[in-house]
Amino acid sequence: MLQRKDFPVTFLRLFIVALLLICAPAVVSAHGSGQHVLGVVSAIDATHIEIKTPKGQIVSVRLTDKTQYKVRNLRRPKSPPQVGDRVVVEAEKGTDGLTATEVHYSDSQPKAAQ
Repeated sequence: MLQRKDFPVTFLRLFIVALLLICAPAVVSAHGSGQHVLGVVSAIDATHIEIKTPKGQIVSVRLTDKTQYKVRNLRRPKSPPQVGDRVVVEAEKGTDGLTATEVHYSDSQPKAAQ
């Protein structure tokens, strides 16, 4: 039987477990049906981007007007990624293939030593 002095500790443990059970599905579902495609741009136009992965596969991802571009370490004026740029594409898988939600990219050439 629980004694009165043990009640706060037991209640706290149950509260923490309940909180974790409630929050865990939200954390898992936050990623949705998203996929990440990592590699180097091998071709790009207004409607799609082709990425060569480190394993040598070419993955085609559709681009839309809702696709957001995030630039990192870019030495040229802000513009869409170019052939040769390193990218990480966050995409949703649909019946017609992958559609990019975000494209993170940086220059293909490393910064010069300072």
